Amino acid sequence: MNTSRMPALFLGHGSPMNVLEDNRYTRAWRALGESLPRPKAIVAVSAHWYTRGTAVTAMEKPKTIHDFGGFPQALFDTRYPAPGSPALATQLQQILAPVPVTADLGEWGLDHGTWGVLIKMYPNADIPVVQLSVDGTQPAAYHYELGRKLAALRDEGVMIVASGNVVHNLRMVKWQGDTSAYPWAESFNNFVRDNLRYRGDNHPLVDFMRHEGAALSNPTPEHYLPLLYVLGGWDGKEAISVPIDGIEMGALSMLSVQVG
Repeated sequence: MNTSRMPALFLGHGSPMNVLEDNRYTRAWRALGESLPRPKAIVAVSAHWYTRGTAVTAMEKPKTIHDFGGFPQALFDTRYPAPGSPALATQLQQILAPVPVTADLGEWGLDHGTWGVLIKMYPNADIPVVQLSVDGTQPAAYHYELGRKLAALRDEGVMIVASGNVVHNLRMVKWQGDTSAYPWAESFNNFVRDNLRYRGDNHPLVDFMRHEGAALSNPTPEHYLPLLYVLGGWDGKEAISVPIDGIEMGALSMLSVQVG
């Protein structure tokens, strides 16, 4: 057993084009991969596997999913052939019990919310990865509680890497001209940053929709909820840091959070 506790990360993944680009966000992800302890495996939670019920990839060789359209062919040609880990998938089912977790043997794989960031952190694709789905039928507190249970894996050399965007409103993005952040986007992003270290009951980031900018920042919750899998596992003592932050195109937060 690894004696050092693995960190848990929430990475604002942004556009799939980050896979092909070299920018301050991708450099921050690369720096994390180079500076953090090397995990024996990764549990990934991506906004892009949004399901009814909870599932985990349990195949030996998860496929690279190109779940997007209208991008250069080079992006579709990119593969991330990281191995899976049926054993870790089984362990995850046990840890999350009594929540039923379906073992997916072929339907899914690694979507771009997962491999799009891991390809920068661990470009050799030589660390086993299992992906946990986000149950869209459940409230935010459910996801926070699953994060609390997943934290036990960090003591066994497993890194939790969640991926989404705490502000994600594609209908409001500014494609050209003034791309500065909308006031509501900046306000909500600051609200998240200001409450990362909250201790106590009724966590404001679980009850996030009470914020006045939440509805515009998250017209649907799937890109926000992965953050709760990281915050749920915080022990109240570990360091919490922000490796990179920024709002792109007015309405897309690239905030990343590191626990531990």
